[in-house]
Amino acid sequence: MSTPTLLERYRAMLEMRSFEEACQQGVPTREVHGELHSAIGQEAIAAGMLGSLREDDAVVSTHRNHLHALAKGVDPRAMMAEIFEKSTGLCGGFGGHMHLFDKRLRFSTTGIVGASLPVALGHAYAAVLGGTGAVAVGVTGDGGANIGSFHECLNIAGAWKLPLVVLIENNEWAISVPFSESTATPTLAERAPAYGAWGKRVDGLDVEAVTEAFAEAVAHARAGHGPAILEATCYRFRGHYEGDLDLYRKADEKAQRLAERDPLALTRQTLLDRGVAGEAELDAMAAAASARTAELLESVRRDPSPAPATAHDHVFVSGR
Repeated sequence: MSTPTLLERYRAMLEMRSFEEACQQGVPTREVHGELHSAIGQEAIAAGMLGSLREDDAVVSTHRNHLHALAKGVDPRAMMAEIFEKSTGLCGGFGGHMHLFDKRLRFSTTGIVGASLPVALGHAYAAVLGGTGAVAVGVTGDGGANIGSFHECLNIAGAWKLPLVVLIENNEWAISVPFSESTATPTLAERAPAYGAWGKRVDGLDVEAVTEAFAEAVAHARAGHGPAILEATCYRFRGHYEGDLDLYRKADEKAQRLAERDPLALTRQTLLDRGVAGEAELDAMAAAASARTAELLESVRRDPSPAPATAHDHVFVSGR
């Protein structure tokens, strides 16, 4: 594992933003079906994961999963092909954007709110049984943190000292329900002592703060000290899914957040202030990321879709 520099993390954030924007193009054309959930505005959290995970560490993500897959090292072409339901995708086009799976990298997702943690708990238990020293990261949101499985998984992880890292992306909204109206405590990280867990809340728009805290959480779990809860605050710039009218949030609030709290803009300004890179270099980096993603999308669109005759494959154990 190498530790990326801030400039390298910024480049990753640019790639992540471009990837999400490319995926959005498939919704109005009906190349992508169902509710596509983008994580635009949450890139600093995924970029902060870079450098802390081994190949044999497991990551189980949510319906808003693309950036975590990129952070884990999932091939972006195979992932985009799956999102666009192509036979060249991670799951042959059968899973789609909410059911991404990479067996080698131990990356998986689930479209069921709160269902990522039980799977991650299983990975953590397997790591202990196998003595591998691996950790399991279960990603959830502020809404998912109020599901019963959150308590159940952390309770057993604490009791058995399992290497489970629970990464909560608190973007302030559980679909249309504000965090302040759905949660009894001011933060979610403060629940940690109840499970004998390490806990911390961090600004999820600050990639350096996330990097430090995520590395600390992983190190705690990997050392055999039990579970860790990392709550990263953020704000999604899009609706809950592409097509969501998003009328439950005020327009001026969204505009202000986009103008003042975009993690890409904040990281770019930090790089400029420290003299790490100049305007021209950063502009060129952004243009290159957009060009690569556009080329990737064009290539994926030329791939074949699964043959109609295979529509019933993988539905039953027999395959038919």
